[in-house]
Amino acid sequence: MPRTPLLSVENLHLSFGSHQAVRGLSFDIAKGETVALVGESGSGKSATALALLRLIEREGGRIAGGTITLHGAPALELSALSDRQMQQVRGNRVSMVFQEPMTALNPVMPLGEQVAEVLRLHQRLDAAAARAAAREAFERVKIPEAERRLDQFPHELSGGLRQRVMIAMALACRPDLLIADEPTTALDVTTQAEILALIRQLQDEIGMAVLFITHDMGVVAKIADRVVVLKQGEKAEEGPVEDLFARPRAAYTRQLMAATPKLGSGAPKPLRRPAAPVLTVENLAVRFPIRRGLLPGGHLDYHAVNGVSLSIAPGETLGLVGESGCGKSTLARAVLRLVEPSEGRLRLKGQDITHLDASEMRPLRQRAQMVFQDPFASLNPRLPVRDLITEPAHIHHRLSRRDRRALAGELLEKVGLESEAADRFAHQFSGGQRQRLCIARALSVRPALIVADEAVSALDVSVARQVTDLMARLQDEEGVSFLFISHDIAVVERVSHRVAVMWAGQIVETGPTEAVLHNPQHPYTQRLLSAVPVPDPSRRDDRRPSLAAPQPPRLLLRARQAPARAEMVEVAEGHFVAVQDRARALLFGTPPQGPREDTHGRAATLTPRRTQLDRV
Repeated sequence: MPRTPLLSVENLHLSFGSHQAVRGLSFDIAKGETVALVGESGSGKSATALALLRLIEREGGRIAGGTITLHGAPALELSALSDRQMQQVRGNRVSMVFQEPMTALNPVMPLGEQVAEVLRLHQRLDAAAARAAAREAFERVKIPEAERRLDQFPHELSGGLRQRVMIAMALACRPDLLIADEPTTALDVTTQAEILALIRQLQDEIGMAVLFITHDMGVVAKIADRVVVLKQGEKAEEGPVEDLFARPRAAYTRQLMAATPKLGSGAPKPLRRPAAPVLTVENLAVRFPIRRGLLPGGHLDYHAVNGVSLSIAPGETLGLVGESGCGKSTLARAVLRLVEPSEGRLRLKGQDITHLDASEMRPLRQRAQMVFQDPFASLNPRLPVRDLITEPAHIHHRLSRRDRRALAGELLEKVGLESEAADRFAHQFSGGQRQRLCIARALSVRPALIVADEAVSALDVSVARQVTDLMARLQDEEGVSFLFISHDIAVVERVSHRVAVMWAGQIVETGPTEAVLHNPQHPYTQRLLSAVPVPDPSRRDDRRPSLAAPQPPRLLLRARQAPARAEMVEVAEGHFVAVQDRARALLFGTPPQGPREDTHGRAATLTPRRTQLDRV
């Protein structure tokens, strides 16, 4: 049966100055259909999305040729409309969910007012009716305590809730077409699964079409009806999602498939733990004081990290996973003393660094370096690369100009870049190349430990594969250890010797990667793994059990009041699971959520051996 198109893009050409970002792109989207637009960074995906809403002109680009037709009553040639005419289309017939809600939402306007503004503009509602409709929009996307959230500001919500607000705003006027530009890239797998299910549910309710832009092939397999593959601004392939995954015709598509991490592809073998770990963390806690009002009883503490113990051996990678807000980044900063611990003990290369002041810590910082999630924000845009990547070495060793230039060339070659790039600036590199620069900078002082905080989460699959392969090679050559933080569990499996699962400020399960990811024992670990998207459209309708989220402990408490801490019990060699008390652990002879099998078909049980106290 022929499809009736809702949107038709014909021979589209997009330019930014003399650079042609998109060349001759054509595709259709039918009513109720989900089309995935995939490709590497720089392939033209986001430029296409901006062109459909005629926002590309505001980013310095232009539509150099082709047509964009929105069918319906009336049919509109979007590329020919004025900006005033487009205002009646944006948010009304076509809406967009942006990748980063914190930059898309107004930071000084209450969230309810931002949604109500769209309703007043397009549906001519008065203030009271618009507020009521905004509350209904929040409830539709399952935002808890919708009435209270209307008066909150973006910074007061988690990343997942802010993304739900963006979706509520985009769907407030029940558009014909939703453009979703990487809406789940920065989200953990549980929040991502909720957002994808929400979009599918709302799509079924109001019959809208969706253009879903992503580099995650697991997400594509889960939601798309058809796929359009872009390479360097041109369409490489287009087809139904089942055909494209089963029989990709273009070599570029096959390359994307091969680079996609798949859970179950294997993990590095655990290392034999030597006597002296690089990093030892014992019962670490981080609390942030919060004051409400002027009364003495208004002091509260937010317990971001609560009683965490872990260790990392020389040449080992410990993967740290968990949902947004669980305390991963706070823990990462605390172990480097970028955030002050409230209690506990830290040892770096055997030296206690818990209470060292800034001057005492400075010479020790060369032993541990950090690679941040956003490389562009962490690189000084006014410094040439030779100064950027050698700055730590210069601080610690006072290198001459000649030595810095020689070191810069050596570091660039080590991370797979040309030494001639030393005179360029950060903005002249791609995202993956900038992440390589950050790794080169960290390596300039030959550290024993690198903390990589979501270092590949914003990169497309092929570039992320290159960066993680680089980290593995450097680990073999330099013997460096990694604390690898990521919400992409398949990537964590590929690079990690051991895995620690964090939830509500605590480590709830830790052990060899194979044991934790393929025989999970804690209810939260089970739920986390059940939400991982599978890059296989034939398994889209697999009825994996929908595991309920365990009730987390309260983290916002009165001052000097501490949340409950679970005890870590060893259930297999090196495999520890958190339980609330020792008596409960001794009774655990069956799985905590009923019968379950691991990936090898064995019954999974929790049989305690000993606690973690003597193992850290």
